[in-house]
Amino acid sequence: MKYRKLGRSECEVSILGLGCMRLPVVDGDEGRIDEPRAERLLQVAIEQGINYLDTAYPYHKGHSETFLGRALRGGLRNKVHLATKLPSWAVETAADFDRLLNEQLQRLQTEHIDFYLLHALKSDWWVKLRNLGVLEFLDRAIRDDRIGAAGFSFHDELPQFKKIVDAYDWSFCQIQYNYMDEEIQAGREGLEYAVARGLGVVVMEPLRGGHLARESAADIQALWDGAPVRRTPAEWALRWVWDHPGVTSVLSGMNDPAQVAENCRIADQATPLSLSGEELTVIDQVRDSLRQRIKVPCTSCGYCLPCPSGVNIPRIFNIYNDRVIYGDPLFPHRIYTITMNAAELAGNCTRCGKCEQHCPQHIPIMDLLEESHRVLSKFEG
Repeated sequence: MKYRKLGRSECEVSILGLGCMRLPVVDGDEGRIDEPRAERLLQVAIEQGINYLDTAYPYHKGHSETFLGRALRGGLRNKVHLATKLPSWAVETAADFDRLLNEQLQRLQTEHIDFYLLHALKSDWWVKLRNLGVLEFLDRAIRDDRIGAAGFSFHDELPQFKKIVDAYDWSFCQIQYNYMDEEIQAGREGLEYAVARGLGVVVMEPLRGGHLARESAADIQALWDGAPVRRTPAEWALRWVWDHPGVTSVLSGMNDPAQVAENCRIADQATPLSLSGEELTVIDQVRDSLRQRIKVPCTSCGYCLPCPSGVNIPRIFNIYNDRVIYGDPLFPHRIYTITMNAAELAGNCTRCGKCEQHCPQHIPIMDLLEESHRVLSKFEG
């Protein structure tokens, strides 16, 4: 296993981290972790050299942190770096910062959290937290050693990402990044912006919620088969992320030992800037082919903006297209209902029609916003 220093911290973390949002569960119930299987998974991951464990307050309906607290007793805690996150949405007063952190310390059965993130920052949550004094709270928690280093995870647009990066002396950030998301949210430009300012970068969703690891459709598989080397779809996706020199660690929601072994093998072989031009061309071809499945031909040109009602039209259509491309209702539902600002949702559309007057693609935006909101706001699984 390879290790890299995470930003301004002094900790060397494994380039593959264990994301503890998708641990094995009982009967498909996200709130019932299959603890014997999950403990075995954790042991195998640590034996393979993984030392970065990423969890959060709401994962597994609040049980991920408490599971880790129990599972890491008996010496394992000293072998790993724990990362968890302040639930941004749950903060109403300044007193909540300390209350929530202290609760998380109890859940994790530790006196020190190595890496503490503000969870899923977006414009409205960031403004709320900053106005309540979250930056002063982070300074205080570092001084009293309840946390080792401060960072944030992000699900908004690039300009907001840059503002947050510049607002504090962060040690690291966590962004969604994969070969389908090179130009959305923080994207490549955000990754490079953070690195230039000394932040470590932890990548989440390298497989886009598992979509990029699935068995490929025949036309996509034909593209993979034409590559100069044979790899699984998951390996192509992970190698693409690790090919970027600025990436410190990549999180994977592995839920069985075989996935741990496979991803550790890929991590051992992956090095920055190691993919050939021909290999990168194949990945570009796969990306283009997947994008041809889109339902809404939105190019994110932005001519429809600003919407008088504040609706983030391009981002909504991007999420809706994901729902159609991959056929998975849960991941887009979460992105739409949790990470988007409430003021930007399609339900705020008043059908004024100004967006359609300016759309160079002549998209029936109002009808598609209504359809997007109906599909994305409800999950029936």
